[in-house]
Parts: sequence; structure tokens; C-alpha cells
Amino acid sequence: MALSISQIAKEHQEFVLTKLKEAEQALHPSSTEDEELVRRAVFSVRNKSVIFERFNGVSSILYASVQDVRPASVEIDFANEHLSCNCPQLKWCRHQVGALLALYQYFDSVQNWSSAWRSQKTVQLKFLADERSPESWQRMVHEVMRRLLPTGRILEGYGISAIRTDVLERLQRHMPFEREWQPLYKLFVELSILNTIWRHVNETQGHSIDSPYMKYFIDQSVQSLESILTELTGRSRLFATDPFYDALQHLVREILLERQGLFANRLQIYMLLWAVLFYEKPRREQELALLNKFDEPSSEISLQSLKMLFYVLLQKEDLLQEGISHIQLQQMADLVELATFAKRAGELPAQTIILRAMLPFTEVFLQQIVPVVQRAQYVRQFQLLYEDVQLTDEEEALLYSAFGVYGLQPFSFFLIKKGRYQDWAALHQLNPSSLSYLEMCGLKDVLQVAPATVMPLYHLYAMAEISQKSRMNYKQAVRIWKSMRSAAKRAGKVAYFETYMQTIRSEFKRLRALQEEIEKGNLG
Repeated sequence: MALSISQIAKEHQEFVLTKLKEAEQALHPSSTEDEELVRRAVFSVRNKSVIFERFNGVSSILYASVQDVRPASVEIDFANEHLSCNCPQLKWCRHQVGALLALYQYFDSVQNWSSAWRSQKTVQLKFLADERSPESWQRMVHEVMRRLLPTGRILEGYGISAIRTDVLERLQRHMPFEREWQPLYKLFVELSILNTIWRHVNETQGHSIDSPYMKYFIDQSVQSLESILTELTGRSRLFATDPFYDALQHLVREILLERQGLFANRLQIYMLLWAVLFYEKPRREQELALLNKFDEPSSEISLQSLKMLFYVLLQKEDLLQEGISHIQLQQMADLVELATFAKRAGELPAQTIILRAMLPFTEVFLQQIVPVVQRAQYVRQFQLLYEDVQLTDEEEALLYSAFGVYGLQPFSFFLIKKGRYQDWAALHQLNPSSLSYLEMCGLKDVLQVAPATVMPLYHLYAMAEISQKSRMNYKQAVRIWKSMRSAAKRAGKVAYFETYMQTIRSEFKRLRALQEEIEKGNLG
């Protein structure tokens, strides 16, 4: 049996080495749990607790049992390059590692492998966690990530989010027990992982920074940051946490100014933390003073735009007004983000200044610069931003007309608010849609106040149904005429409606099915 296992091990030596390499990367020698896992796996080999029971030559599956507190069964599928164990532990367990080492011993030293793996340990993560300082937390992230992201490793796109998840799971074990420290720890770790992976991608050739995988990873991180910041909002801060906030301030500035690519995402993260987390006036003044000392770091970063963030936060409306007075069309995307930032920070005067400066460029920006697939989204964003600001009638008309067909609904409610019901009806005659969409645009409100203005619209939609020339459409036309009849009663135009229906019957007298549906509907 030993000879056959020896032969199997040597025939599949490459598989064994590959899997052990994966285990080395997945298991961290600085982690107490991982160190114990490897120690027990090595012990099971030395104690001859790994027993290879049989090998299926057809399927190339080797079956092994490991004598443990509870016996475990391991299957090694050489054909599909897969290991499995029936124990409840996810990912790597001591039984799988023990079975691999039991094969490894036939062509190399298990002791040497174990020593080489342990030699990579620098300091126990537990000791770093107990030290509780920004430097120790940063070292924890570095210790875990340097094993998963060794220098020069080309990171496959699909592996970016997996690495983030793996690192978060490992560092989760060392989260402080005190509830007031936990959100801060999670925020620090999430931001450090983001910065480390971004730096690695920048430094490594062969991977595109704007790949869908990278963008998905950033979206995951931003969603997590927003959730953590919600936890932190409103909590009192301990004096002992001040150094951590200083470190976070430095960290988010590093992401913005020193990383490359996807500047809009970097700016989003920077703005998020400054709008929600760093609310102290001295800290904001300190950051503005630092920005004033910098030269332009790169062509993608405008320090003037960054300074305007702090003009908003520090309520320096005069400086904001001066900085924004020379804007051009190409800066509109940045201004949208700045206005959103002002809204999030609760700075309405600054938000008003920014939005009024944007207004003359809005139509060209939305109709020519913004891609077609994003226009509806941008219009909705503009609507939410401008609803906080008091505009004149001329400014409101300019804004809603700039929305075009993507702003039919907000423009409709604007016209209703101003009592311009004829204009409301004309707008929907020029941009026909459906009755259900008309209701979403305030049809019932118009019917209550000015029912006569809606009657031409009902005629337009009824004619559209008749043109389809099917009984189902004729039935729908009759439903529309019934609604038109109700509007006529409210408007005191019953005689007009009766004359209208006689004209319809006369005009379409050859359409027998339509005449039948009109009779059934008691319309004439």
C-alpha cells in the first residue's frame, strides 16, 4: 500500500505542490488560529493519523480518513483538482492540509515545509490588536495583505473582491470587544484595504484600473463605508480615538492624491468622509491649509475644486462665489458632485450658490455631454438637488425645459404648481406616452381643476388606439372616451361630448367592431 501511495504522490506532485501553495497563501502564520491549524495538520502526519483507504483509478479520486477528535473523511480529486472534507469548517481545514502533507512527505520534508511557513511570521496579530494604535492596526492590515498580495503579483480582476472579503474575515477576529471602538476599527480596516489594493493595482503592470472588477470592488467598499459611517454618526467620541481620526484623515488624502485612475471614485470617497466623519472646524481648516501648500499633484486633480469643498464646509461663501464665478461647461460634472456634497453636508447657502452657477450650462450638459443612458439618472439627481433651492419662475422654467423628455414628470408638476394647465396639456400632446404615465404626471390633479384642458389629450390617445384596428384596441378607446365623458361633465361640456361622439361614429362608420364597442359602452 505504501508503495502505491508513494507512486500516486509522485505522479501528482504538481497538484500537491499547487494546493499547498494555495494553503500557504490562505493561512497566515501570524494568526493564532491558522498557526494552530497547521501545527495539528503536521502532528496528524507525524502521528500517522492520516490513512489513505483507497484510490479510484477511473475517477482519479483518493479517499483518506483522518483520526481526530471526530474522524474526518477527505477526498482528493486529482482530475478536477479539488479537495473536500466532511468536517464543518469552511475553506481550509487541518484534515485537508494533513492529507496534502501526508502525500508531500513522499518527495520532500514536511518539517522543512512547516519551518518555511512559520518563518514568514513577524508578529502575532493578536498582540498588534491588543496594542490598539493606528500604527498597530495598519501593521495588521499589512501583515495579512502582504501574504495575499506579494510584491509584483499580477492580480486577476475576479480576485480583487475575493481578497477584500478574505482580509476582512481575518481581521474581523481581532475586532475590539468594546462597542464604541468597533465601527472605528471597521472603518479603518476597510479604508486601509481599499488603499492597499489600489496601490498594488497601480504598481502592477498588466491590470487595468478601470476594469469592471475594480469598479465592482470600489462599489462594495463605498457601500460598506457608508454603512459604517451611519454607525459612527451621532456617537460620542472618546479622547483616545483622536490619533485614529488623524490617521484616517491622512489615509483618505493619500487615496485621493497619491493613487491613480478613477478619480471620480477617489473624490467620492474623500468627499464622503469629509461630509460625514470629519466635522470639526479646526480639522477642516487644517486640511484646507495643507491643500493650499500643495502644487497640482496631477492633471486629473484640480486643487481649486478641492479647496471649494472646504469653502463649503467652512461656510466661506464669499470665497466659494469667487471660485465658482469662472466655471466652464467642462467643469459641470465636478459641480454636480460639489452640489451633492453640499447637500449631504447640510450647507444650503453653498448648495444654492453652486446650483445657480450651474443653471446656464444645464441644458447643454444634460442634452449633449451626458451619455443618453445616464440622462434620466442625472435628471433625477438634478431634480433632488434643486428642490431645496428657491428659484424664480424664469429660473424654474429654464431648469425644467433643460431636462427635455427625461424631465416630463418634474416639469409636469412644475406646470401644475404654477397653474399652467394649458401648457401641461400641450406638453403631453407634444410628447405622447400613455394614460398610466399621464396619471404619474398629475392627470388627476388637472382633472380636478381644469378638466376641459384634458379632453384633447383623451382624443389623441383614443385615435392612437383606433389606428391599431383590433377589437382589443377599440375596447381601450371606449374606456378612454368614458374618461373623456367624465371630464366633459365636470367641465360642463356634455353637449360638446355628445356631438363629438356622433362625429366619431360618422367618421368610422365602416369599422363595425368599433361601432359595436361604442354601443356596448353606451357612448352614443
